[in-house]
Amino acid sequence: MTDSDLGGVLRRIRRIADLSQRELAGHLGISKSAVAAAESGRSGLDARALARAAELAGLRLTLVDGTGAEVPAMDPDAVRDMGDRRFPAHLDTRYSDEGWWHDEHRYSRDRVWYTFDRDRRRRDATRRVRGTPADHQLPRPGDAPEQRAEARRLEQWRARTAERQRRFLAGELSSIDDGFRCDCPPRCDELDDGSGRPVHAPDCPCGCDLG
Repeated sequence: MTDSDLGGVLRRIRRIADLSQRELAGHLGISKSAVAAAESGRSGLDARALARAAELAGLRLTLVDGTGAEVPAMDPDAVRDMGDRRFPAHLDTRYSDEGWWHDEHRYSRDRVWYTFDRDRRRRDATRRVRGTPADHQLPRPGDAPEQRAEARRLEQWRARTAERQRRFLAGELSSIDDGFRCDCPPRCDELDDGSGRPVHAPDCPCGCDLG
């Protein structure tokens, strides 16, 4: 916004809000001469004061791109570092277990949940592959490093199980080893007639279905 645009904006605000320069200055906590100088283009006006002035007229300040479409502010709920500080706006956040985290200290410190790459060349290389995120990522349940590690282990187990099943159905395996072992003694079979809940002998070391 140029100084001449600012002057016209302030005059529009005063017209809609029905305020004199003195009255507007009183609402903003600045001098009448500051309002007059801003309207004449001799000086600027603090963005916070301009936003408060717009509110007096039932208006709001906003950003628009070259096509006139509104551009939203960055999301205040985006991820933050472990000190509850926002990450640099111009860099991209990521999970700390996605590649590099903290050079030689990565195994001697508690792993943070989120991090970013300071090197813009690394950032740009990632953007060429994934595109440029519109914002920093939002926190989600399961973002803790140990939870993500457990989710990866579970996904790997599911993939191995699905592959074993596929190979079994394709006739490549004679049986599927799902890792289950039953060490019930013969006495369990003698006591269990199959009419209700499974029955185990008192000295059964297994109790495989009682977990």
